[in-house]
Amino acid sequence: MFAILAGVIMSALLVGYALVEPRRLGVTRLEIADPDVPDGFQGCTIVFLADIHHGPFFSIGRVREVVDRVNALRPDIILLGGDYVHRDAKYIAPVFAELARLRAPLGVFAVAGNHDHWEGIGETRAAMARAGIVNLDNRAVWVTMGGDRIKIGGVGDLWEDTQDIGPTVDDVDEGDFVILLSHNPDYAERITTRRIDLVLSGHTHGGQVTLFGLWAAFVPSAYGQKYRSGFVDTGYTLVFVTDGVGTITPPVRFFAPPEIVAITLRRGY
Repeated sequence: MFAILAGVIMSALLVGYALVEPRRLGVTRLEIADPDVPDGFQGCTIVFLADIHHGPFFSIGRVREVVDRVNALRPDIILLGGDYVHRDAKYIAPVFAELARLRAPLGVFAVAGNHDHWEGIGETRAAMARAGIVNLDNRAVWVTMGGDRIKIGGVGDLWEDTQDIGPTVDDVDEGDFVILLSHNPDYAERITTRRIDLVLSGHTHGGQVTLFGLWAAFVPSAYGQKYRSGFVDTGYTLVFVTDGVGTITPPVRFFAPPEIVAITLRRGY
């Protein structure tokens, strides 16, 4: 009887934690040291967000809190990795009205994710433009700082769009520092050039529900656990996969806490 009661109590605690963890938004701080980082970008700060999923489980008030926390970090660049809404197109305009408040002196850049295509990619891109956010789906820009420059590009969503890496790599060499946004990390398996230094992705939510952060029963990837969360070195490029901010159904997380990613660039060897 005691064992049954203990099991019930433990199950209730685990379920309760899984419901609470989605609100435990933290800041994950990374340092990227690469010999291609130019002198002008020493100490440059980049904030990366993905998978906000504003919708029935992630209120506009919570989006507002995320924007405030990002702005408080005073980043030089903000990068957004897709999946801004969940379940309904009615959430597109409100989420981008809040994201319009993001502030970074070198710009705010974004790609779309599969959910953005499902709920309305035309409306998403229009709202993104109204918010002053630069769409990098199959596009790229040079960003300058301190007399130097780096390249930031993106590709369309792997499930719902085309992918053209050309704008990102055609006018760079291996001495340039290049960042690629790809909502789905599986795209990294198609990269066979060493001209991209860092790929930033989301999509997997860290597995969302994991076995104490070690393994997830479901990862929306063709490569199993490989791109569930964190750093992956493909041999051609370095990939970082964020656990993201919001959730899909069910709105729970277990040892895959939501995160804002704050990256500092350093020149390293």
